[in-house]
Amino acid sequence: MNPYLIALTLVPGLGPKSIRQLKDLCPDLEQLFRMSASELKEIFGTHTGVINSIANKSTLAQAETILTEAEKYHIRTLFFTDPAYPQRLNAAGCEDTPVLLYTLGECDLNMPHSVALVGTRKATDYGRTTTARLVEELGADKPLIVSGLAYGIDTAAHTAALDNQLATVAVLGHGLDIIYPSQNRGLAKRIVDQGGALLTEYPLHTDIKATNFPARNRIIAAMSDATIVVEASERGGALITANIASSYFREVFAVPGRLNDPTSEGCNNLIVNNKAIMIRNAGDLFFQMGWKTTFDKQRRKEQQQSLFATLNTNEKAIVDLLEKNKEMTLDEIELQSGLPLPKIAAVMVELELKNVIRCLPGRLYKLS
Repeated sequence: MNPYLIALTLVPGLGPKSIRQLKDLCPDLEQLFRMSASELKEIFGTHTGVINSIANKSTLAQAETILTEAEKYHIRTLFFTDPAYPQRLNAAGCEDTPVLLYTLGECDLNMPHSVALVGTRKATDYGRTTTARLVEELGADKPLIVSGLAYGIDTAAHTAALDNQLATVAVLGHGLDIIYPSQNRGLAKRIVDQGGALLTEYPLHTDIKATNFPARNRIIAAMSDATIVVEASERGGALITANIASSYFREVFAVPGRLNDPTSEGCNNLIVNNKAIMIRNAGDLFFQMGWKTTFDKQRRKEQQQSLFATLNTNEKAIVDLLEKNKEMTLDEIELQSGLPLPKIAAVMVELELKNVIRCLPGRLYKLS
């Protein structure tokens, strides 16, 4: 990372959309900072604040300080053109997604699947337990778990991810020299130590401001293929994240709760108003997203085991053969089972009706 990229993000009045356009117009940003005020006027017109900031190189000095500190504390600076930058942000289709991120930790931010879990800071036991169960089940797919390090559901999501050896990213609304809430310092350290990351668009020494957190939520939404709202009041940051995710054409899920329960009112409203898909377990998400996972295989195996318990002796004998051989003809089954062919044919019909086996082209049979 060179200081010119950072300096550009510090120029007052220059937003992400303008920076992306400017990078296309002037790939060599160092050259931009060498231009005179008159040359810059040809690019920026009447935007004198932007022109003066670049011409007098005031943000360049700030950028060099930021870069020196970042290197000292092993903080990565990722510009939107960097391959390690989370490409879901570039694909979100939103003009205000950040062009520069600061990250602490070596987590891969471009894992095949990414899921955000968000919710109220005033989580109930039901919310925390449900979050832990969902994350454990999601582990069948090994997704990146994204949240905001806040009290309540965020904390439960990060903790469950770590307990299940899943990579997790905490998106912050301030500089990386601060951990908020301070009670989560141990959790933040554990995230980094276990291969996750802390991530923010704000440089070091950026103070905590209430307005930064809604902005932080857009990163959580954009970094995720799906957002799950576990518990939420009628108004709150989790609903902001859900609405942003929807605007990015990302799937939104909500966990239903008891009627008139303040911490579930937001989730129930999302479901009733068709702004979120109701989720009972990770299998619902896998199905909606089209993700094939070991979770599905395990569920099918459990269903089969339950069904196999009702099979008679001849049915079990044929199922055992198909488990060993994968695909068999009736003649092969007759040879190995010792049963007469008419009996086998009758048993195969019963097994097909019970959806235990299926017939393939060429009169081959296999387990469903």
